[in-house]
Amino acid sequence: MENQIEDAILDLRNLLGKGQFLEAMEKYLTDDVVLQEANGTPKIGKEACIIAEKELLATVTEFIRYEILHYAISGDTSYYEAIMEFKTNDGTYHKFEQINRTQWRDGKIVNERYFHA
Repeated sequence: MENQIEDAILDLRNLLGKGQFLEAMEKYLTDDVVLQEANGTPKIGKEACIIAEKELLATVTEFIRYEILHYAISGDTSYYEAIMEFKTNDGTYHKFEQINRTQWRDGKIVNERYFHA
């Protein structure tokens, strides 16, 4: 199981590093996934998560980077440190340094929470 998760993380590093967020979501989210930003309201279901991501991406005018720095895996749970930078159509530069906690089922993400500064 941990080898399968590591392979998925390495693939995600590649996809997200190219800004291919929707492709990564289509490939790795389960239909019943739960995604949560810090203490925000969880998004439930693959379709709802993809709709929310499309809304966010519609505001992005420049993708600068998404870089997974370090990761760890234990059982069906992984953690990774990442940096994401982009600019939005209001001229704002965004930089997020985050830790992602991911729970996996059959090689797909079933629950993920992002903690960021």
